[in-house]
Amino acid sequence: MTTASVLPQAGSGAGPVAATGAADKPRWVRPAVAVLLLATAGLYFWNLSASGYANDFYAMAVQAGTKNWEALFFGSLDPGNVITVDKPPAAIWLMAVFGRIFGFSSWSMLAPNALCGVGSVGLVYLTVRRTNGPAAGLLAGAVLALTPVAALMFKFNNPDALLVFLLTLGAYGTVRALDRAGLRWLVLAGVAIGFGFITKMLQAFLVLPAFALVYLWAAPTGLGKRLLHLLAAAATVAVSAGWYIAVVALWPASSRPYIGGSTDNSALDLALGYNGLGRIFGDEGNPGGGGLVGTGPTPDAPGKVVLGFGGDPGITRMFSETFGQEISWLLPTALIALVAGLWFTRFFPRTDRTRAALLLWGGWTVVTGLVFSYMSGIIHNYYTVALAPGIAGLIGIGTVQLWRGHHNFSARVTLALMSATTGVWTFLLLDRDSSWQPWLRYLILLLTALVVGGLLCGLDRIRQAGLVLAIAGVLAGMLGTSAYAVATAGVGHTSAAAASGPESGGPDVPAGGVLMGPGGIAQGGGPGGPGDIVVGGGPGGELGSNSELIALLKATTTRWAAAADGSNSAAGLALNSDKWVIAIGGFGGDPAPTLAQFKQYVAQGEVAYYVSGGMSGIGLSAGSGHDGPESISSWVQSNFVPMMVGNATVYDLTKPLSGS
Repeated sequence: MTTASVLPQAGSGAGPVAATGAADKPRWVRPAVAVLLLATAGLYFWNLSASGYANDFYAMAVQAGTKNWEALFFGSLDPGNVITVDKPPAAIWLMAVFGRIFGFSSWSMLAPNALCGVGSVGLVYLTVRRTNGPAAGLLAGAVLALTPVAALMFKFNNPDALLVFLLTLGAYGTVRALDRAGLRWLVLAGVAIGFGFITKMLQAFLVLPAFALVYLWAAPTGLGKRLLHLLAAAATVAVSAGWYIAVVALWPASSRPYIGGSTDNSALDLALGYNGLGRIFGDEGNPGGGGLVGTGPTPDAPGKVVLGFGGDPGITRMFSETFGQEISWLLPTALIALVAGLWFTRFFPRTDRTRAALLLWGGWTVVTGLVFSYMSGIIHNYYTVALAPGIAGLIGIGTVQLWRGHHNFSARVTLALMSATTGVWTFLLLDRDSSWQPWLRYLILLLTALVVGGLLCGLDRIRQAGLVLAIAGVLAGMLGTSAYAVATAGVGHTSAAAASGPESGGPDVPAGGVLMGPGGIAQGGGPGGPGDIVVGGGPGGELGSNSELIALLKATTTRWAAAADGSNSAAGLALNSDKWVIAIGGFGGDPAPTLAQFKQYVAQGEVAYYVSGGMSGIGLSAGSGHDGPESISSWVQSNFVPMMVGNATVYDLTKPLSGS
């Protein structure tokens, strides 16, 4: 028995015909692709506005971008350009441009992210089809579309939707470059990754080892040319990622907003510190153990509290209570497909497309998964959407290629192992929320048993029975993740740390995990016990729903209607009043505006009110040694007249105390 007889080659020649396995696609392909993309669009656009403004933090910046071009370019939290979000602005650009065209609303903000989801599914299909045919591409696209965390993030306004689209575009460019060692396509991949950096900084680079390895190993040209092409692609990545860093560095700091999350008001520090190595090693505002230090006041802790993110680092993190139901439904099966595929292709030619595809999607999955598992800084469960395309590619390629060789016993055993693993793990995941559709997990277990038994008994070799077995296998493998994804897509998610699931905002706080709810403060269990305070909408959510306060702000004519401590508080005020609001300290308690700057704004009559009771920022704070939000709060309270507006304490900055 030869290896090739177990796993057929998808083509080792150079060119699209060899790469796709056939010169003419079957008639069913185009209708099937249309159904896949239309169904994906239906899932992601269904009930799209149910999430409202989703994550108010980014929504505030999108709103600002629709009002001011400079705010759009920098990703500022307000049109007056005091401070930016703590991420680069590419995702803000996309959403704000839609807002400028269609008017700012929940739909116009979320629609481009849904389109990114449809585009990502399409790109995964095209990439896998090119190496392993349309059946593998369709299965891979369906797996991505029906991953719960994908159904969450492609209907949300975090940067992850655009990031995934750009990463899949990079994968497509890399695979196209393998056809004839084409530098043009490799450069396209480099541009995509560079703009991924401007979307979510160093996370975009996690796929680079896989892309580089695949081209270096499998491109159909000499080693010297392969190395030169990779150097050119690396230069493209550097230029595509670095131009924004350079613009921010060259722009006079006095005439642009403070770069939120940085320690020195630079985008480079943000990339390498808080959003870079700090996420990996747990410093730069990312304390160790997956936690985050913040400052109150909160009802439970007026001083410093610890916000737990992601639980303890370790190899099992992606299967934990926090992450498992987001991404791990097919992760064990994908890893089996990767190992089996590399074993069965070990004697194939260097340029074989199946092995190249396994290296690409497998490298993507393994590197990203290990980084997410062991990083000690802040990690949210929704980050794992970046794993979904890698898992989808492995499932599509591994399942279809093994089925093509199912006449061989070793291929059937591998398929049976994959099916059994999927069925048992899906059962365990569904059992974590045993009150939701309890019948589903038993149906999946029954289907799995039938599929595994049929494969081991060789029923797949009987034509009609084989077709039924194949359909049952796909159903058994996809029912759990599909049901959870549909349930996720059907409800609104408005938390800053949204989680997938049938309930709005996600499941209960798991041990060692985190849940940010839209308007409250929750406490998680686990190693940290009840001390793991989790801040959700909290005071900010309450301020935004204070109708008397919103009416007061709407009546203002000053440049800024109000200022409030932290983006958590300011976002609700800005979004509901459609007025400019200063988010003092931004998300992380940064020194913007400084006390001197704020005094100047007040002296010039540019700010009408200061709203008390918000969060003073998490991450960096005034206690870190800089002039932070607490100093502004103290100055206002000492010098201006307070009044109650609804349930909020508001200071009229046009009415100083006598003697002030």
